[in-house]
Amino acid sequence: MSKLKVLYGELDEQVLTEQAASLEKAGHKVQTALGRKGVLEALKGGGLDLVVLGATLTRDDRHHLPYMVKKASKDTRVLVLHTDGSRHPYVDGNIDTGERIEKLLEKIAAPTTKAAAATAGK
Repeated sequence: MSKLKVLYGELDEQVLTEQAASLEKAGHKVQTALGRKGVLEALKGGGLDLVVLGATLTRDDRHHLPYMVKKASKDTRVLVLHTDGSRHPYVDGNIDTGERIEKLLEKIAAPTTKAAAATAGK
């Protein structure tokens, strides 16, 4: 698994700190963002491989932010830590709220369905 530059956003600062530490322990370079405003500000820096939108963000944030991520860079993957990300056209993957951190790390390591389908014939 290659190490990624990850932007991780949550609305709950304690959850953000704990989950970010787990991502860093797995070897990823993690930038954290608190709330929608923090995520939007962090997107301006660019150069991200993955944006993880946590379950403590509001439903509206989890819906709006994937559009903003893809607007900033169409190649940046978006992973939502909530089931409401499953039907969003700009979300590359999601996991159920409350899943263990290992499930998140597995999802990050797996190629996205969209990416896998795009490269299947090559």
